[in-house]
Amino acid sequence: MEISPPKNAEHTPPPSASATAPQPLTVHPYIMEPSPPSSQAGPKVSTSADTPVDATSPPFSPSSTTPVLEKDDLDFAGNVDVNDELPDEKTMKKVDDTLVLDANRVSRPFSDLYRGPGVAPRQLIIFIRHFFCGNCQEYLRTLSSSITPESLLKLDAPASITVVGCGEPELIDMYAKETNCPFPIYAEPTRRLYDLLGMTKTWDLGPKPNYIHSNIIITSLQSIGQSLKTGSKALKGGDFKQVGGEFLFEDGKCTWVHRMRNTRDHCEVTDVRRMLGLDDARPPMRKRWSHGIKQVKARNRSRSWGLRSRSRSKTAKDERELVKETEEKMNLNGSTTA
Repeated sequence: MEISPPKNAEHTPPPSASATAPQPLTVHPYIMEPSPPSSQAGPKVSTSADTPVDATSPPFSPSSTTPVLEKDDLDFAGNVDVNDELPDEKTMKKVDDTLVLDANRVSRPFSDLYRGPGVAPRQLIIFIRHFFCGNCQEYLRTLSSSITPESLLKLDAPASITVVGCGEPELIDMYAKETNCPFPIYAEPTRRLYDLLGMTKTWDLGPKPNYIHSNIIITSLQSIGQSLKTGSKALKGGDFKQVGGEFLFEDGKCTWVHRMRNTRDHCEVTDVRRMLGLDDARPPMRKRWSHGIKQVKARNRSRSWGLRSRSRSKTAKDERELVKETEEKMNLNGSTTA
């Protein structure tokens, strides 16, 4: 007796190799995960949000047109190729509304520094690097020893100076004390102003300028000491690669620009004096460690001692001549009497 197979157990041909082979996944070359079907995928736009954010430095501002660069691209081997062109009107409108902070974290528009009430007709705004930069500290020490706020206000066209750093405002008081800076200091930790005004980044030192009176070893050691003393604020000094520059505003308009090409490329103090209407006298020399003004008392003393010795020798010579003349007269009188 034969057993008939079930009705649904019909013979089916084995599946072909092409049907059983798994389909390859389309993988994005950078994201390394399956891409969605073409019906769901849209064009991918690269933005600054796609770049990992460095915890120690704020990202570029949303309105910035500067491309987001990889870290290696920001380390230049030499001077940065920047220009000293004036910012255009469109840029200045963005700059005017950017906020800066004082030591108490009180904010104000950047335009208040050169267009606000009670501001001098001419305003030189100096953008420094991070607050622990020994080169910028040397610059402000030399500048402060050569130019005072009082001397600028006495000019026919009164002027003033303001300093802006890219670190946190909690370090402003420390910075003013270390540099003996009598000028107002503000902070702009987002670096939006630096970005909009065309200041860039570099590690290059460049040649040693005249405003640095100390050597790099001393300034580096002092910078490290300053950062250690601040404790938790050591990482709030600002971006170490950022460089600054000088911008002169006259009657509310930017009329002169100098952008730094390396970390020691601030405008020389003698040039600043000449531009503001002062004479081009050289700044006084300062001590390497204490940064105080070198005194010339010893030199004057030796010079005064020289004058005193010369005067004494002259007096002694006059006395000897007087004695000689007296003796000659006495001898002459004696021979006449005889």
